[in-house]
Amino acid sequence: MATIRRILVAVKDTGARNMPAVHKAAQLARALGAKLELFHAISDPVYVDALAIAGQTVKQLQKKWHDAHIAKLEKVAEKLRAEGTKVTTAVEWDFPAFESVLRRAGRTKADLVVAERHATRHVAPWLLRFNDWELLRRSRVPVLLVKSSQPYDRPVVLAAVDPVHSFAKPARLDAAILGIGQQFADALKGQLHAVHAFAPATVEVDKLDLNLPNLSAHIEAEAAKLAKGAMDKELKDGGIPPARRHLVGKHAVDAIPELARELGSAIVVMGAVSRTGIKRLLIGNTAERILDSLPCDVLVLKPASFAARVPRGRRGVQFIATPMVT
Repeated sequence: MATIRRILVAVKDTGARNMPAVHKAAQLARALGAKLELFHAISDPVYVDALAIAGQTVKQLQKKWHDAHIAKLEKVAEKLRAEGTKVTTAVEWDFPAFESVLRRAGRTKADLVVAERHATRHVAPWLLRFNDWELLRRSRVPVLLVKSSQPYDRPVVLAAVDPVHSFAKPARLDAAILGIGQQFADALKGQLHAVHAFAPATVEVDKLDLNLPNLSAHIEAEAAKLAKGAMDKELKDGGIPPARRHLVGKHAVDAIPELARELGSAIVVMGAVSRTGIKRLLIGNTAERILDSLPCDVLVLKPASFAARVPRGRRGVQFIATPMVT
């Protein structure tokens, strides 16, 4: 995993009193020796009738809103600079917001995108199209979604790996998950743990004696043995001692949040394979499904082969005309 040198923070509300994502990104930037950019996309639609009534041109409106948001970001940035953070600010008229963030990340060659998690709970998150979900789905750059306002203090970083690739994750994705997890843990003077959830328990049919008593227990024991072997092989050069390797015979949707709570994890690192269409509708995405249940921040990575599905060109101002009443 390449060293993180540029961090882009997606600032949703430039006038917010509390900005956990900004402050945590600044903490990471200082720890990693990285540069930080505070970025805001003006994605609100402009009503043509209101523009006419106000007697403003489009350029006047754009400049007024742009300058107002930049001023707010600069106020935040000045405090961060006083703390030793290398930080710039940027505001662009573009929509939708998640596309604007990804376009900006591409242009600035960001190594990490940081965004604050919406507080709402989603019943079926893989069916919804909120900016949080779209950043997860479409970003080829790692995305850190900040859920907790607590600063990092020698954090426990929990890396969720799948060495048997039961969820069709590419083999190299686990190495990337462990690599970036180690970066975070080292920079923040924390500890890296690894978890592998292997339920449902499965073994090859030709290795089974179907006449054995307690066949289910035998299958679970064999599955645990295979999972442990795969995990030990995956982590043999990872520097994670056995005491920080966690093998859990549950589905990842249950196992990862439960272990994160038990360990007091500040960050969970996991991989996501973006799916579309009916396959996505039926299967969803493990990272998305457990996001609401996690008590901490979550860092989501994509395979190196993932290609961002976002148009390169900015869309500019979104105009809306009020329907005529007849």
